[in-house]
Amino acid sequence: MPTPRRRSFTCLTCIGNVDLSTSNEGPNAEELGRAQYQAYPGNPPHLQVSRNNRKRRSFSCNYLFPFLLTSFPFQTFFSDPFPQGQEMDINDVFGMTQNSSLPRKSAIYVWGYNQSGQTGRKGKDHQLRIPRQLRPDLFGCPVEANCRWLDIDCGREHTAAVASDGSLFTWGANDFGQLGDGTEEKSKEPKKVKQLQTEFVKSVSCGAHCTAAIAEPRENDGTISTSRLWIWGQNQGSNLPRLFWGAFTPNTIIRQVSCGAVHVVALSDDGQMQAWGYNEYGQLGRGVTSEGLQGARIISAYAKFLDEAPELVKITKVSCGEYHSAAISENGEVYTWGLGSMGQLGHCSPQSVDKELIPRRVVALDGIWIKDIACGGVHTCAITQKGSLYAWGGGQVGQLGLGPQTGFFSCVVGDSEKFLRNLPVLVVPNGVLHVACGHSHTLVSMKDGRIHGWGYNSYGQAANEKSTYAWYPSPIDWCVGEVRKLAAGGGHSAVLTDACSLKELCEFRLADTVNLQNASEIEDVASRTGSDALARLCGRLKESLLDGHCEYEEGETSHGKK
Repeated sequence: MPTPRRRSFTCLTCIGNVDLSTSNEGPNAEELGRAQYQAYPGNPPHLQVSRNNRKRRSFSCNYLFPFLLTSFPFQTFFSDPFPQGQEMDINDVFGMTQNSSLPRKSAIYVWGYNQSGQTGRKGKDHQLRIPRQLRPDLFGCPVEANCRWLDIDCGREHTAAVASDGSLFTWGANDFGQLGDGTEEKSKEPKKVKQLQTEFVKSVSCGAHCTAAIAEPRENDGTISTSRLWIWGQNQGSNLPRLFWGAFTPNTIIRQVSCGAVHVVALSDDGQMQAWGYNEYGQLGRGVTSEGLQGARIISAYAKFLDEAPELVKITKVSCGEYHSAAISENGEVYTWGLGSMGQLGHCSPQSVDKELIPRRVVALDGIWIKDIACGGVHTCAITQKGSLYAWGGGQVGQLGLGPQTGFFSCVVGDSEKFLRNLPVLVVPNGVLHVACGHSHTLVSMKDGRIHGWGYNSYGQAANEKSTYAWYPSPIDWCVGEVRKLAAGGGHSAVLTDACSLKELCEFRLADTVNLQNASEIEDVASRTGSDALARLCGRLKESLLDGHCEYEEGETSHGKK
């Protein structure tokens, strides 16, 4: 019996060298290349055969790596074959282990309302209902580069993203200087915030017309805080990023920041919150309302029990809505404050009480550990430690995912007195990983990798549906890769996905080439390799292109120019 030869193939654009033990009967690189060419005559492979070692060959599989794995019997590829007839999955071959040594790539998808260029894409509003990846060259990266992203967020009409090298990019509306470029001119393409080039940006938050970022100095002698707050835009004193300590002592480590419509809340590493901005609805948590712009002050009182004096609580996460805020304590409890006229605070309050002036515990969630929270215009969503999603507040356009509503849910105390306010309601029983609330829509990502949305959908920001309102959770099947972050703005949405395995890297590369001519072939390959997200993307693309719902220029793929 001849000794099995060792062959290797090189995916020049994504996965590097992979050694496979093959028998003499296995297909050679030329045969694999021909198979790839036959499946994709419009996208011929770049076949490269090594001349100095006939036993080692390489080819570029930047279009059809999953096809190569499923077009030939697995027994001829591996020295330890799987049983005959056993159904194979690409995960069984390469696994889903997240290994830091693997090449990685991130993708940003933005879609929806585009009046100010907040999607980072050119075109008419109705053409941007479909999530499409922003091309790497828009951010100054080579098209084939493995660009990586750390964070993304959406304001009312602007967007910001943090690259893995600590650079911050912004685009969209700029009438209040929220892009941080020192001007008030909007930008329809991402621009690097040059004022922060000496900083390594770690995270970003977008308010209605302002932006805030947490960053650390690229050069630090040890005397400077490793996480500092920078703010700019409406009511922030500058249209360029400026260092801001507020009520915190200098060099306080900032853990998180969240921006609302006209107020901002920053969270320190030791669990304290400070808030500044407008306070007409008590959204600064000071126990009083006030007119005009207010300076920063630490929130020092929390109503844990209504019949007891307020106390101090350590906070681990905060989220700002339009005029209300919510925070999670170290014990998984939820506190809300500010405007509550639509039930967005989650309290069983009399109808005459439309605001809370200090953070008040949401007793309806007692016994449920909350790990994440997001505030929208007039609604709030929370994810439990077990992956359940609760929502409460205004649902007039479907943002709660509970169907059409004619009024509030009610709670009854005693025998007669009725309180008309929404309480937290279970929307998704399990499997939720991330949540984002826009002005009037909601997005969630699930453990199965799918994204669902609901709420106001006039520009396609909430669902694949063409209806103005998506009353119930609806899948958004356009994004490939593992979801790292969701963001929702006034009328647009964004998703940051990451490829952390060979399978996901191949899916990314294939998704970059999908068009009407090859969508059916790629969909078939994806279905046979268990690449569900890629298969759904192809199906949705064919459906939309064939019914004229979206248009592409000649030579353009589902993710931009080839």
